[in-house]
Order: sequence, then structure tokens, then C-alpha cells
Amino acid sequence: MSCPHITDIAASLKPPTVSQQVHREECTLCFDGQDDPEGVLVCLQCFNGGCFGEGRRHAYLHAEKTGHHLGVVVKRTRKEGKKRDSTEPPMKKLAISAPKDEELYNVSTSLRCFSCSPVGEAIHSDDEKVKVVVEGIMKALSSAQQSEVKAWEEEILPCEHTLTLQQEPVINIGHVPSQCSSCDLTSNLWLCLTCGLANCGRQQYGGIGGNGHALEHFKETGHMLGVKMGTITPEGTADIYCYACDDPKVDPDLPRHLQAFGIEVLGQTKTEKSMTELQLEQNLKFDFSMTGDDGKELEPVFGQGLTGLKNLGNSCYMASVLQTLFSLPAYRSRYTSETAQSHFQTCSKLPAECLECQMLKLGDGLLSGRYSHRAKLSPPSTTDFDGDAETPKFQEGIKPSQFKALIGKGHEEFSTMRQQDSEEFLQHLLTKLRSEAKSQGRSEDNEPTRMTKFGMEQRLQCTGCKKVGLQVEPVDLASLPVDAIEAGTDEEGRKVWKEVQLEDCIQALCGEETIEGYECETCGGKRTAIKSTKFKTFPELLVLHMKKFQLVNWVPTKLEIPVTVPDTLNLDSLVSQGLRPGEEEMAVKFGSSAPSLPEFNATAMSQLEAMGFPIVRCQKALLATGNSDAEVAMGWLFEHMEDPDIDSPIQLQNASQAAANEPSPDQIAMISDMGFTANQARKALRESDGNPERAIEWLFSNPDDQGEDSAPLGVTAPSSESKPEDAIGGSDSLPAQYRLKAFISHKGPSVHSGHYVTTIRNPQQSEKEDEWVLFNDEKVVRAGSGGGEDMREKAYLYVYERV
Repeated sequence: MSCPHITDIAASLKPPTVSQQVHREECTLCFDGQDDPEGVLVCLQCFNGGCFGEGRRHAYLHAEKTGHHLGVVVKRTRKEGKKRDSTEPPMKKLAISAPKDEELYNVSTSLRCFSCSPVGEAIHSDDEKVKVVVEGIMKALSSAQQSEVKAWEEEILPCEHTLTLQQEPVINIGHVPSQCSSCDLTSNLWLCLTCGLANCGRQQYGGIGGNGHALEHFKETGHMLGVKMGTITPEGTADIYCYACDDPKVDPDLPRHLQAFGIEVLGQTKTEKSMTELQLEQNLKFDFSMTGDDGKELEPVFGQGLTGLKNLGNSCYMASVLQTLFSLPAYRSRYTSETAQSHFQTCSKLPAECLECQMLKLGDGLLSGRYSHRAKLSPPSTTDFDGDAETPKFQEGIKPSQFKALIGKGHEEFSTMRQQDSEEFLQHLLTKLRSEAKSQGRSEDNEPTRMTKFGMEQRLQCTGCKKVGLQVEPVDLASLPVDAIEAGTDEEGRKVWKEVQLEDCIQALCGEETIEGYECETCGGKRTAIKSTKFKTFPELLVLHMKKFQLVNWVPTKLEIPVTVPDTLNLDSLVSQGLRPGEEEMAVKFGSSAPSLPEFNATAMSQLEAMGFPIVRCQKALLATGNSDAEVAMGWLFEHMEDPDIDSPIQLQNASQAAANEPSPDQIAMISDMGFTANQARKALRESDGNPERAIEWLFSNPDDQGEDSAPLGVTAPSSESKPEDAIGGSDSLPAQYRLKAFISHKGPSVHSGHYVTTIRNPQQSEKEDEWVLFNDEKVVRAGSGGGEDMREKAYLYVYERV
């Protein structure tokens, strides 16, 4: 049918720019997408994606809310695989490249105008502007692809050595070298960009051999830049490694640098996997056993609450946390279809830019069961089949691409495609959800994020004057020390560690510690102090983080220490007693009317704690180094390990000192006149040491940062409306009885490599109390009794529900 509205609408249409997100893969409010029978409708004005699914009809909702009535429906169907002819010659080593969409799928498009047809009948148009916009939508990278490309590009950057390279060619090769100049290896070769000699690299992911002659070449000559042979593309990109920086880098002038050795990039073909591809492949190979303790294959399960999350490339840390949270009644009741319908109708943001929308979308995707069925297309890997090669065993899983792009936006770690720490991501997600609730005027008392909040009370008593200092710190989890005691080696020569008891780790956290050389203000000299930590309140959901990443020869290393984990815990004996009868409190108060510590960089704190440093040392290191970077703080710690007061409480600056360091009203007003809020101006000036020019640069570099409250840094303003304990969370009532709900396990040597999975008790909230289910990305299987002994004892995070 023809459309009378196109002429008026077309005048304002513009094709998407490179920076605009085009949501043509799936709906922004649910996981229906282009592979479904009705396809996804992409708005021709803002490029939002909407579905036609019964009971949701998000394409219509978008049109009603925005008045954008014109869109293009994108449908995709899988082509039949081309079978190889037996008469064809055997395949040789070719360029490694992923098949393009047009090789795998048939794609159709059709126009819709909701002004013409409320039921969304297809319309026809010969308008050139409409054709150009539709063509732009189909040629543009999808929003998921844009996010991935941006994440990789942000991760690897040039360095001063690639930008200032001085070449000294010793040979005009004219072709890609085929052998190491120091040994007989013919793969994993790195060409020195200074002199042109080729040498083998170090051993790489997946068992790829290397004798490290490229590194030796750097040590002998100081030639620091190498390009990996086989990764050079005609576009002038390749794997570049800087041995001086000890990091992958980008060489923006690579074609010219290769010309110095007679190598033309236009004639190159990519024949080897890049370091990024190899790392990603290796992380995906860190798979957990799909067999139970009895040796039988674990049974795939499907249905409501049993939907897998497809790995987006090193995203298993995120998937394990999300599956765990959405197995909890509080999160399930918060992110329901009823809540979604109400919010979707009133939300003023684009769905892909609203965290509430994306959490509701995840809730629907994970819990509805609509997407939990055996894969219809080719499964995630060739090993995931039932018997014959035509029947997938597992589900495809939903792809949380939009959520990942949004939750990682502006974060130096979670915005990348690298593997991350699940404990750090949990803390980041909780912080974001609380900020979102606050911005919408919702009380946290009604939010599921309240479940993990509780207070840990630090107690410090001087043995001289007997006075006691008390400080309550609000936290979301308890990081437990794990004693590493060697028990020999295994058959492959790897160290084996003695088993520890989870209860012993909790006791170690709450045990007493003697601090020598403590400077007591009351005694006026150095004394011995006794420090201990206890639970001020107990959370509804107790998350225990095992500190298995420890410093071994000053290198953060993961230790595979087995932990005996009980089904139930009772923490009654670990409740704090506060100030006991007859005890006198120290002059330095820790309450709301006294100075308090500034907000520490959460990412840096988590990284330092994961290395085994005590909290007070981490805080001191960050205070001493600008509160920004874990690596710089760790360097400070190594230099001050022997300081006698390294474990003493931090002496807080008083209110007048803090006020003296505050930005002046004139500075704040000057920046506010440029359109920023006073809170944004205040934070920018603090981050820039009061320099207005640097503060303005900081604001433009952090456009999403809303700034800080008006209280000076280091001072917590007292509130007459709420007591300090209200902000701590949790309850001090007894008994503090807990039952194991889930555990997140990690396999691999480092927090930045390997694989995460989560095992959850009764994720469907059914009557089967002792049913355990393993969520391994898109693979969802019954885990057997207790969730599997090996998985349980090697876990990284344990989640206990209060009974």
C-alpha cells in the first residue's frame, strides 16, 4: 500500500552517522529480534529497535511515545550451509576471517507507517530520502557491533615508542620472514620494526610455541617494537607489541614502517590469529566439566528462570553475577512485567540509554522462559550436539549487548572486552543501581540492592590507656582471607594447597590482630593496640569473597585453595558488642558528626584487596597516590610495607582543614555559568586540584558524571532526619542463620583470563529445594546434589540467604 505521510516525514530524515547507535538486531525493550518471524522494526528517525511480539508490541509503544511513525522492518533467515564437493581440492592455509552476514543469512526489509496502518501493514515508497536512510541503517554497524569495536579500540592505543620510532634497517626483506633468526620456529614470529630481524615470541595462549627470542632481541639491542607476522592486513593493521611498555600497542604509521623492509601491506593476508583472538579463544576454552561427580553428562534444562546468557566475548564475569541476582525473589519481584509495562510507558529516555529499562529487559529475558529452548540454528560450538549433527543440545541464550554497553559506559575496565573480576562487577552494578534509584527519587528501602548492605565494626583498643575506637563501615560483601599452606605437588608438578574451612576464614576476618608501634594520642607515645572486626549488622544476602588472588613473589597469582563450604552458617558469635561497660571511647570519633574518609576509588580498592592487602593499607596507599590507580598505589605499598604505623587507623583531617581545601564559591560559579551544575563544578575542581582550566577539561571528559554532594571532601554532614545506622543496612537481630543459595566459580590462572560460571540452588523457586542448576553462559544444566563438590570448593564468591 502507498503512504500519504512519507512526503512530510521524509523531509526531516537523515541517515545514521558513524557515532549513532542503530538497533537493528533486537528490540531495545526485550530480546525479540531480527531472527524472529516478525523481525524487528527500526525507527527511521532515532534508529530505536522495537518488536511486534504479542503482549509487548514495543514497536507500537515507541511510535505512540515519540510520534515517530515510520520504520523499516528487518528480518533475517539462515541460509542452508554449502556442502563441500568431494571433487574440490583440499583446503590450504587461508586468511582467518569470520563469514559475513550476507554469506550466512537472507535479509529482507519492508516499510511500516503506524499513521497509515495501526496494525503495521507494509507500505511502499519510492522516496529517495527514505531509500538513503534505509540503506544507511543496513550498512551501519549494529549497536552491539559498535560497542564491541569501540571497546577494543579504546583498549589498545599508540605509545610514545610507536609514535617516535627511529628505524635502522639491516636488511630489505621484500617479503614476510618465514623463520626465526635464532631458531627453527616458523610460526609465532615477530618482526622487529627497528632493524627488520624476525624472532619467535613467547609461548602464547592455547599452547602455541615460542622460545622468547624476540624478547631477548629487545634486551640485547633495545629495539622495543615488534609486529606479529601473519596478522598484517591490507588495511595496515596488525598485532604490535612494545617490550618497553610491556603491552600491546597501535602503530598508526605501520604501512610506512614496513616499507622500510620492502614489505607492502596491500599484498598481505591475515593468516594467524591475533593476540586478542587467541586470548578470547583460550578464555572460552576454560570450560567447566559438563559431567557430574558420577561421570554422567549433565542434563540441559529449559523453562522459566532457566535462560542462558550468550558470551559476548569475555563477558562470563557479568553473566554469572546477573544469573545469581535474578535467581533471588527480591530481584524477581522488582523487575516484573507489570513494573516494565508501567516504566516503559512513562520513561523519557531512549531504552538503550536507561538502566531501569535494561534491567527490566533482562528480567523479562531471563525469567519469562520465552527464550529458553533448544537452539534452532547452529549451536555455540561443534561439541554442543545431541547425537547427530542436526540437533543442538543447548539453547542459544540471549545476548545482553545493550546492557553491557550501558553498564560499562565510562568505566575504564567494564567498558572493555577484557575478562574482569566478578566481585568487582557486582559492586559496580550495585553502585549503578543505587544511583539510578536515587536519580528517580526511589527509596532504597524498596530496592533489592538493600539485601546485600550491612555494617562491619572495626574496633581498636590501646593496651596503655585501654581506650577504644569504634568505626562502622557500610559494605556489600565480606572479603575473607584464605590461608595458603602447601600440601605438595600434583602429577604435573603444580602446587597443591591444604584444604581450609569456610568458617575458619570468617573467624580469621573477625579475629584479633596486634599492632605494634601504634601512636596513641591519649598516652602520648607509641603503644601496642589490639584491632578486631565484627558484624555490626547482618544482611539479608551475605556475599563472601574468597581472597584467592594473592601476591606470590610480588606477582598477583590465583591459588587453587580448596574450601570446605557448609550448607548453613550461624554468625551469632561474631556480632559486635560496641562499647563495653567500663570502657571509654577514644577522642577521635567515627560517628556522623566527625570527619570521615573520602570515597575511595572502588575499582582500585577491589584490585588491591584482591591482592591480599588489608583495607587500611589500601586506603592509605590510595590517599597517598591521588586515589586513582591501583598500580601506583601498589608501588607505594611496597615502599612502605615496613612503616610502623602502616596498620594504624587513618588520622582524619578535621572539618576546618577539609573546608580550607574546598573549591571557592567564585570558582564554582565561574564553571556553573558554562552550563554545569554546582555539584559537577565542585567535583571537577577537586579532581583538578582547584585548577579551573583542568576542571573544565575533566568535565568534558566525564559528561555523565553528576558530581558530588555539597559537603566538603572528608566530612559527612550530620542529618537530623536519619540515624547513621539507617545507611548501614542489615539487621542486628539474632539468630544470624544463613543457607547457601549460590556460588560463582572461576577457572584459570588470573582474574583477567579464564572463565566464570555460577551454580544456583532452586533457581525456579519451585518445591524442589535441593535442585542445583549450573549456568555456564548459554549452557544451563542440572548440577547434581550440592552443586558439585569440586565446583563448590573452588568457588570465588559464595552467596548465602538469611533464613
